Amino acid sequence: MSTPPTPASVTVPAGFTLHTENTSAVLLPAAGNDAFLNPVQEFNRDLSVACIRAWGARAGREKERKWRAAAERRARRAEAGEGPRAKKVKTEDEGAVVQPVEEAGKAPAQEFKPHQFVILEALSATGLRSIRYAHEIPSVKYVIANDLSPAAVEAMRRNIELNDLHEKEEPVAEGSAGKPKVRPAKVRVNEGDACALMYNHRSERNRVDVVDLDPYGTAAPFIDGAVQCVNDGGLLCVTCTDMSVLATTNYPEKCFSNYGGAPVKAEYCHEAALRLVLHTLSTSAARYGRYVQPLLSLSIDFYVRLFVRVHTSPIEVKKAFSKTALYHVCSGCQSFYEQPLGRVTEQTSAKGNVTLNFKVHQGPPVSERCPECNSALHVAGPMWSGPIHDREFISDVLSHVEENEDKYGTSARMKGMLTVAKEELDIPFYFTPSKIASHFHCICPSLDETASALLHAGHKVSRSHACAGSLKTSAKYADIHDIFRSWVKTHPVKMEKVAENSPTRQLLSKEAKTEANFKRHPESVTASSQVKLVRYQQNPTPNWGPGAKPGAKRKREQDGDE
Repeated sequence: MSTPPTPASVTVPAGFTLHTENTSAVLLPAAGNDAFLNPVQEFNRDLSVACIRAWGARAGREKERKWRAAAERRARRAEAGEGPRAKKVKTEDEGAVVQPVEEAGKAPAQEFKPHQFVILEALSATGLRSIRYAHEIPSVKYVIANDLSPAAVEAMRRNIELNDLHEKEEPVAEGSAGKPKVRPAKVRVNEGDACALMYNHRSERNRVDVVDLDPYGTAAPFIDGAVQCVNDGGLLCVTCTDMSVLATTNYPEKCFSNYGGAPVKAEYCHEAALRLVLHTLSTSAARYGRYVQPLLSLSIDFYVRLFVRVHTSPIEVKKAFSKTALYHVCSGCQSFYEQPLGRVTEQTSAKGNVTLNFKVHQGPPVSERCPECNSALHVAGPMWSGPIHDREFISDVLSHVEENEDKYGTSARMKGMLTVAKEELDIPFYFTPSKIASHFHCICPSLDETASALLHAGHKVSRSHACAGSLKTSAKYADIHDIFRSWVKTHPVKMEKVAENSPTRQLLSKEAKTEANFKRHPESVTASSQVKLVRYQQNPTPNWGPGAKPGAKRKREQDGDE
């Protein structure tokens, strides 16, 4: 195991600055932007290390369980006197020939060897992420760090050597006559196109266990190669920073070309962005008989970060049809109406065999105008309508972070966001009481009062990680509006300030079907609200956000020279 460098032990060459993060250090050019590094993304890298470690532990347990089941089968055969099975051996002349397995030297190993996995980072830039993976994840065999830019590759090689993760010759012990051993590189550098590299790893024997896509902008061009080159049960980590495309309706044509769906213009646009990316991952994998299992999907600052497992199963690929939906979104009150694309029915035979039938769904779910406020509806999607988190996986990550708080610089925020994500209901979308109150032109009830009213009415409630002060609920928007109509009775609206053609008049013209109870409900206080957690990002520096695209200045200078 290599020893991470310390700032005191590193000699910084002229023209460079030293950037340290957790166990790793990298040299960055004092001037220029040839290799991109955003220090604010430390949270992204910390979270990725924790998630890959949690996935690795789960994958290791699954492999060990399979190995022990196979060992038990072999033991039962041995007790029955069957002996080891013969295996087929291919020969050039005779084709497949059954050859008996020799007893000597062929006995199965008695101890399970922990699984070591390979990570491929398609767009590495400075190599900091790959270096951290190699240092901080014990089960990593090696990391493939790739970039197309020669300047970035040069920076990677420099930083990998700085962190003692390169290939090198081990010194021979004194008095030993043996040849010096060569220690293989823990981070292997590749200069080339990311898609070409991933397509070269498509074959089953060349696949990798984890693929990390963290591009500048959209990950859409790399997803097809990524879903093919990851092992069965492997982990796919995806970042998209093009939120102006995913979370607004400024560029719907670009959103469709990248993600195959139309974006949402509503307060829950950031969750819709996650579901659009999941839809792209699902449909890309389905083309190759594979399906995705979302483990953790987060909307963070100016980007989305998703962790999904990729499996191979024809029957599960068919089920993806019923986990996809269009949404009719009201332009006035932001109510949404789900239109699933498909549905699954079960048919049980007399013998008890279950057959799944896949059919198209009925529609439309709503007329051309919003039933609540009579405003126009806009279509969004298709997008993923299934769960976006795996609670068991989040619990594993959360436990790991709590046990290793000192190893992550952003552990406080990680715990906060993971706690909220773990509580989230598996339904789309969230809302904020302040936004609903603005539609009614009324004083806003507190978050606790709104949650309590929903709980007293028999609905489920949770927070959402994607927006501060937001709630997710099993209630329809019509039920939420009913609660606010009850609120308005004790907190009257000044109708003289409401325009005649305002959707507010339509909302207030209806009577509440039931009287809402705003008294505190015991379940309105969740685990995440009981403790002071850093659930949402606070600006670390003034004017922070996505950095400039790497190499842009150099390209402009070259164009000017011409």
